[in-house]
Order: sequence, then C-alpha cells, then structure tokens
Amino acid sequence: MIVEIECLPTPPGTPDEPYRHVEAAIAVVERSGLHYEVDALGTTFEGDPTICWEVARRVHEACLQAGARSVVTIAKFAQHADPATQPTIASLTGKFRG
Repeated sequence: MIVEIECLPTPPGTPDEPYRHVEAAIAVVERSGLHYEVDALGTTFEGDPTICWEVARRVHEACLQAGARSVVTIAKFAQHADPATQPTIASLTGKFRG
C-alpha cells in the first residue's frame, strides 16, 4: 500500500517552533520503519496495509497530542488486490527524478 498524507493542524506550531505540530506527525512516520518521503505539501509512505492504516491514524492524532487545537488530515491510499503488482514510490516517481 502507498499512502500520501497531509495534516493541517491549527495552529501548525508554536511561536518558537512554527511547524511543531506538523513535525510531530512526520516523526510518527519516521519512527514507523516504513519507507517514506517528505515533500513540501505532505508525506508519502509505503508498506503492509495493516501497518499503513495504523500509521495514518497515529499521524493524524500526533498533531493533537503535540498541542494543536484541531487538525484536518487529507490522505490518499493506493493498494492493488494482487500484492505482486503493487507499485512502489520509486516505480511511480523514479523517471521524474534528476
């Protein structure tokens, strides 16, 4: 499964750490052990579907646990019925990398 997730916490951070709540969400993905990539507007990660669903929930909740008053999370989940044909982040984006 591949997941692309974007958290929009309110506020995104604190005066001293402007993206603290967003960074708390990214830290969940970093600690998950899944392969991931952070980009300017979200984070993409891939792995076993059971783990991906759990990580997505924890990513969302991390913003609130870090102190955000609220959070809206936008996520896309891609999965093939046959795991042997499951694309990867690299297979979908590799030809566009310099």
